[in-house]
Amino acid sequence: MRDRFFIVAAIVAALAVPSVSFAGQAPPAAAGAQLFQNNCATCHGGTDPRIPSMAALRQRTPEQIVDALVTGPMREQGADLTDPQRRAIAEFLTGGTLATKASAPSVGRCTAAPALDLANGPQWNGWSPTVANTRFQPAAQAGLTAEQTPKLTLKWAFGFPNATSARALPTVAGGRLFVGSNSGDVYSLDARTGCTIWIYHAKSAVRTAIVLGPRTGDTGITAYFGDGRANVYALDAASGDLLWSRNVDEHPSAHITGAPTLYNNRLFVPVASGEEGQGGNPKYECCTFRGSLVALDTTTGTLAWKSYTISADAKPIGKNASGTTRWGPSGAGIWSSPTVDAKRGAVYAATGNMYTEPQQATSDSIVAFDLATGATRWVQQVTPKDVFVVGCGGPNGVNCPSKDEVGLGPDFDFGSAPILTTLPNGKDVIVDGQKSGVGWAFDPDNRGAVLWQYQAGKGSALGGLEFGSAADSEQAYFAVSDVLNPQPGGLHAVKLSNGQRAWYTPPPAPKCPPGPGRGCNGAILAAITVIPGVVFTGSNDGGVRGFSTKDGTLLWEFDTNREFETVNGVPAKGASISGPGPIVAGGMVYINSGYGALGGRPGNVLLAFGVQ
Repeated sequence: MRDRFFIVAAIVAALAVPSVSFAGQAPPAAAGAQLFQNNCATCHGGTDPRIPSMAALRQRTPEQIVDALVTGPMREQGADLTDPQRRAIAEFLTGGTLATKASAPSVGRCTAAPALDLANGPQWNGWSPTVANTRFQPAAQAGLTAEQTPKLTLKWAFGFPNATSARALPTVAGGRLFVGSNSGDVYSLDARTGCTIWIYHAKSAVRTAIVLGPRTGDTGITAYFGDGRANVYALDAASGDLLWSRNVDEHPSAHITGAPTLYNNRLFVPVASGEEGQGGNPKYECCTFRGSLVALDTTTGTLAWKSYTISADAKPIGKNASGTTRWGPSGAGIWSSPTVDAKRGAVYAATGNMYTEPQQATSDSIVAFDLATGATRWVQQVTPKDVFVVGCGGPNGVNCPSKDEVGLGPDFDFGSAPILTTLPNGKDVIVDGQKSGVGWAFDPDNRGAVLWQYQAGKGSALGGLEFGSAADSEQAYFAVSDVLNPQPGGLHAVKLSNGQRAWYTPPPAPKCPPGPGRGCNGAILAAITVIPGVVFTGSNDGGVRGFSTKDGTLLWEFDTNREFETVNGVPAKGASISGPGPIVAGGMVYINSGYGALGGRPGNVLLAFGVQ
């Protein structure tokens, strides 16, 4: 998610970490423009699609720009600046004045919270209703049919305060909804009304889904999630009180974007990073991060095991064009939720690209880890020699991979979770979509051997197939991003048995008004969701839609490109939909609108739809 994803996702996710205080006065406004030109314009004035343009940066708040320079992925560049200089850049870019963070409003608090019981009512718990990560919700849990779908109407809207992007996946269980935000606030809401039960403030932005599970030794329920600084949290789900927290990776660029997966008193946590975003910094010793999968004891947060996707620490491999040491190998982060295969005692993870050479066999791969020990069982790599860092697509790249050894890769990593499903003949299969635009099927009984592949999109650095595919008992569904291509979007249904197309529907006409940039088009970067008879999508144009699983016919759509009256009194608007996409539980469809990363248009609203 790989918000997985990707460099822009990593940069924008870190823009919302808690604000810092300033001493002294900021320089005049003209100084901010000059400071930006001297320190930032080389990258942000370029054409790399993963780096936010000045127009995108102007959509942020001054606090978010400062936080990116102090504790976010731009901290290496920000380290050479004084506090007043960072403030001057932030105020120049945004046209605003740095202020203290507003407190969360008290409007819309619940007068009485519903009892929290995981056995009571439908649920969507984590990235998918089950640890197989199919994103298929069965009829009994969905509470919604294809016949009812055209009757969906907006029931309530919730505005995220102190946030300029809505980027986390809601979880619904026990009559409550749990969701994080890029301001670091985590909310527990009444799933039917949207009133606020409690708020917890994490140390950094929270993009992961919240995962709930019963506690060992008592009757309580725990909520687990990760943040943008690689911290994992366990909260009492009823009250929001912290039970424990643990940092699972000390690398300064490490973060958690994929939802943890809970199974048998262990929490499996994927670790990625935004270090490839430092590739254009000539003073940065790029790169040393290596992806990992971490298993934690759910009771205490104690480390059970940690398995790296690259076996050895990085070592010096030469100098960049400015004489700064380069390190390698690095990369192969895990951007998406891991998938548990209880039958085989395995947990599967999809990995990202390399940052620096030498090339490893574990990037752009599906990796099978032993569920109990974390030992690597097998690796199936689909795109070798994908070594990539930001800044190498233009003339000023300084930390680029050696042309003699591998050259610059296409950045075709996996940003979506592996899907474990069963073919009509009873055989199990792993399905995943790649940024190359290819949907893959792998054999878990033959070391991940490729069973079939389907070219759904042309592929690009921003997908291809981006945040998440889905599958039911007969078909896999691939939503196409191709946001960097002239004709983005489209939805494919593919037969699980042989990888042949069942149907295809082109992207509908965009709902948003045309404008500069790529935030208004039919690209479907967001993960999709399936219930019996319906595939739900969220699009870059701000439209949320339901399509028939039989033939791709459009059953329902809603335009989120507007301001909403919210149950918590926060001004909120919808815009681009990306990242986690929609979920369905108990006759309701929930989706965040306003994904300000990857070139999308920002917003800050959670929407809930239902039928009478």
